[in-house]
Amino acid sequence: MNSDAAMSGGAGRPGVGPDTLVLGIETSCDETAAALVLGGTDVVSSVVSSQIDLHAEFGGVVPEVASRAHLESLNPVVERALADAGVGPERVDAVACTVGPGLIGALIVGVSAAKALSLAWEVPFVGVNHLEAHLYSSFLDHGDIGFPLVVLLVSGGHTMLIEMRGHGDYRLLGRTIDDAAGEAFDKVARFLDLGYPGGPAIDAAAELGDPEHIAFPRAMMHDGLDMSFSGLKTAVTNHVRRHPDVGSADVAASFRAAVVDVLVAKTRRAAAEVDAVGIVLGGGVAANALLRTEMAAAGAADGRAVLLPSREMCTDNAAMIAAAGWHRLGVDGPSPLDIGAFPTMPLVSSTSEAHRG
Repeated sequence: MNSDAAMSGGAGRPGVGPDTLVLGIETSCDETAAALVLGGTDVVSSVVSSQIDLHAEFGGVVPEVASRAHLESLNPVVERALADAGVGPERVDAVACTVGPGLIGALIVGVSAAKALSLAWEVPFVGVNHLEAHLYSSFLDHGDIGFPLVVLLVSGGHTMLIEMRGHGDYRLLGRTIDDAAGEAFDKVARFLDLGYPGGPAIDAAAELGDPEHIAFPRAMMHDGLDMSFSGLKTAVTNHVRRHPDVGSADVAASFRAAVVDVLVAKTRRAAAEVDAVGIVLGGGVAANALLRTEMAAAGAADGRAVLLPSREMCTDNAAMIAAAGWHRLGVDGPSPLDIGAFPTMPLVSSTSEAHRG
């Protein structure tokens, strides 16, 4: 379909439909990823090159190290995504990439490469908001169940409750006022010397502990839809310092339970307020075993569908970028090639608004 037909736009527009193949590129943080998605839902190939080992010795992502690793890995990752799909560049109908939010140097690598491919292959370029892409990760596994939905986007950088009223139509309902849940997981894991990344490390340790061993606080549990995790992190630190013999597994289990209790309670409240047909999880913390179990149980009790992305789709990947790009191409058409990268890009309903950063 390539070139003129593809340039004309998306769902409901000539040229964008179930046969539209989008190449997605993701370089917002420490994963170099490329994927091909057909029709916005069918993952034809997905390749992720992780930098976890590069950053592990530092206990967190080093921006300069991440940017250099993206430069080295991106071309091979794109080539492998094409090879895994069994297609050449001539079959690609659009190139979508993350333009924000994220680490500015890392974003620039992906944006520059995606624009170059768009020009070389004469197909549309689509700038994608990384937060919006996480909203589509569950759709890749489950399909579209209708609207409105409440999405809990929970990661190392963001914890947000979003009403999704339609494709590309969002309203922020609540968010953390301090640390993101994933950030709290990382900091507690580092304090307990459990390893990096913190989320999986806490999850593994918590499976061996007693979640009721320590009564950690559930901050802002009954105060609207905003959340706070900084005080919980401090409570963990203070408890361990006062009780140096306490087992790390019990601390991890009690901490995880406190975080999950708040996330589930706030999500249920948000879903009730907007009369959502379902609840969607997105972001790295959506891989947390207890969160998945408790959210599924809450949805069943409330009579709401709960869409849980596969664990592969919880972390940063390019399939979600391609899926969001397919929908954005349908709503807004191609993005201008003069847009840049936006490290603090908000989640909004209009791509033009988002590109103003």
